[in-house]
Amino acid sequence: MLSGDTPVQYHRYSPQGWQVMDARVITEASVSLTVNGQEWLSFSCTPTQLEALAVGFLFNEDLIRNPAEVADVRVCERGDNVDVWLHHSIEKPKQWRRTSGCGGGITGVLQPRSASVTPSPFSISPDRILAGMELLFSAQEIYRQTRGIHCSVLSDGDRVIAQAEDIGRHNTLDKLAGLLLLQGIIPSAPLVLTTGRISSEMMQKSLRLGASVVVSRTAASSQAIALAEAAGVTLAGYARRNQMFVYTHPERLQDMEPVTPGLANNGHSRR
Repeated sequence: MLSGDTPVQYHRYSPQGWQVMDARVITEASVSLTVNGQEWLSFSCTPTQLEALAVGFLFNEDLIRNPAEVADVRVCERGDNVDVWLHHSIEKPKQWRRTSGCGGGITGVLQPRSASVTPSPFSISPDRILAGMELLFSAQEIYRQTRGIHCSVLSDGDRVIAQAEDIGRHNTLDKLAGLLLLQGIIPSAPLVLTTGRISSEMMQKSLRLGASVVVSRTAASSQAIALAEAAGVTLAGYARRNQMFVYTHPERLQDMEPVTPGLANNGHSRR
């Protein structure tokens, strides 16, 4: 069975000269997905929480809608295949499209789609979001050993509902969905926090998770911003320490003071 990190040895050069170092790096593996006995695709992923990855992928692709559809999920002994059996027949998508980013995901969706889960009314203060990002960083177990891995959490604004790490940022959101489905819960949480860049695919998966607020440690793409605006979702990026960039629907953030575009903080026009 594969693990989330792999031991390596490397040569370090510094002003003190050369040193031989022992370390651990993130494991990247190719894991195939088989549905009802038919091989569908291969994930490029960190081989942890594989049952959740497989089931969550099917949910986020809108191929299943509730946990009752899943009859069985099994990871093979070598850890390089996940076998999902459903209670019903299902047609394999005719075409898969590689999505953006390192360890990018795969989707059968060729055009942006609207969310099938309507975001619930939800408001939160900026301070609670920033505190949540600190909680996100503290939840990164594999990161502390390897660096170079993404982490995402689902939250209700007060506590972490589910947490997942993977080399692929898309995979973390699939794992979050799968973790809840395997508990018999239809995924729905108002807050998604992630270390990964928010692309349109990441936003689509967040909408499937029922998110009203999506926050990233890094940037958001133009298509993700447009999708969040249309869906009524608050999208924020570069959430670090005591600041963040809010791209859409800032009115959801509590205690927000209105800001007039083009005016400096002191109220005087910029020259």
